Amino acid sequence: MINKELLKNIIIDTKTQIKKVKLNKRNIFFENSMPYVLVGLRRVGKSYLLYQRIYELIDQGISWESILFINFEDERLIGFDSSDFNLLLEAHYELNNNIEPILFLDEIQNINGWEKFARRMADSKHLIYITGSNAKIFSKEIASILGGRFFIKEIFPYSLKEYLKANNFSFTNEKLYSTNGKSTFLSLYNDYFYYGGLPEICNLTLKREYLNSIFQTIYLGDIALRNNIKNSEALLFLTKKLAESVRQPISITRLTNLIKSIGLKVGKQTILQYLEYMKQSYLIFDIKNINSSFESKITNPKYYFYDTGILNLFLINQNPAILENLIAIYLINNAKNKNSVFFYKDNIEIDFYIPETKQAIQVAYSISAQETLEREVNALLKFNKFKKCNKLNIITYDEEKTLNINNITIDIIPAWKFITQ
Repeated sequence: MINKELLKNIIIDTKTQIKKVKLNKRNIFFENSMPYVLVGLRRVGKSYLLYQRIYELIDQGISWESILFINFEDERLIGFDSSDFNLLLEAHYELNNNIEPILFLDEIQNINGWEKFARRMADSKHLIYITGSNAKIFSKEIASILGGRFFIKEIFPYSLKEYLKANNFSFTNEKLYSTNGKSTFLSLYNDYFYYGGLPEICNLTLKREYLNSIFQTIYLGDIALRNNIKNSEALLFLTKKLAESVRQPISITRLTNLIKSIGLKVGKQTILQYLEYMKQSYLIFDIKNINSSFESKITNPKYYFYDTGILNLFLINQNPAILENLIAIYLINNAKNKNSVFFYKDNIEIDFYIPETKQAIQVAYSISAQETLEREVNALLKFNKFKKCNKLNIITYDEEKTLNINNITIDIIPAWKFITQ
């Protein structure tokens, strides 16, 4: 049974634990006066970002007495319902001399009716920060549930710089160009390339097993169970085909036919629904062709995974696909709007085009073969004739040079350098 004394114990215990947390500070900005909901892939570090935000507020002069953090996965809160939120506030006020709380509500989806309390707190100008499991909370749903009162912040896996920092590697020229430093960097970069940037992966030896368990939770829990999908075999096969198709646009019709070819009964509308569920769970995202009709943009995009480690579960010796996916993650994470990154396909193919900066990008794992280099260079030169670009880039795994062709500069950049600039 929930009572005020129990809530006081939980509030004190949780605050004590937070004060012991060692943070790997991420470069994520919060407006001081706005409430937030954090969304993103499972295990991407949303809860730790709440801790980071608490420490930022403490550094700004906010007292610990103002902090009210509750993790609703605490087994002591079994039986907590929406009517107990007021009791929670009362417990905080009694513990902290009636100081108004800044609320941090972690895994709030466990409480039915939480959204009414969240709206009420936001309307009364309380600062409130919320995270929730993607099994029950998605950004599209939140926008309507909370009526525009909250900033919705998408949290990505670690960038390469964050991954290096989490592994106690200082990213400096002195380190990069020393023999030992270069060796350590290459080892960490290799791990990041193949196993992705979920924060907990840094400290694990059995990285692939961990990633498989995360995928199973997303696939079975966040997508299949939540959406009452009976044909989970078709969903799994669809995920595999999307992974194998990274780098190429793929149509709904082709995906449907591929699944039918193995004897599974599925229609186009079902595939469209599955894809939407996968996007809502932050498993995949899409990039559209800037040179296509509205209908084609919707039905014939390129699909990428939010984490290269999860993508790599489905691939064998597909380094070019992993490399392009890595660049796609970086571009949408750093774009003002993730829908402002495109590809181009007509008579030529350009892997990525960002209209805001007029930047065209080709991704080639290696350009050591002359025909590969010529293909990528010619595509950029042709594209530049009708879409005048400020930047033309070829991103490789580890090759670097600058080409000047008829006064047009093409910078060939190693992926690690591109995604740490």
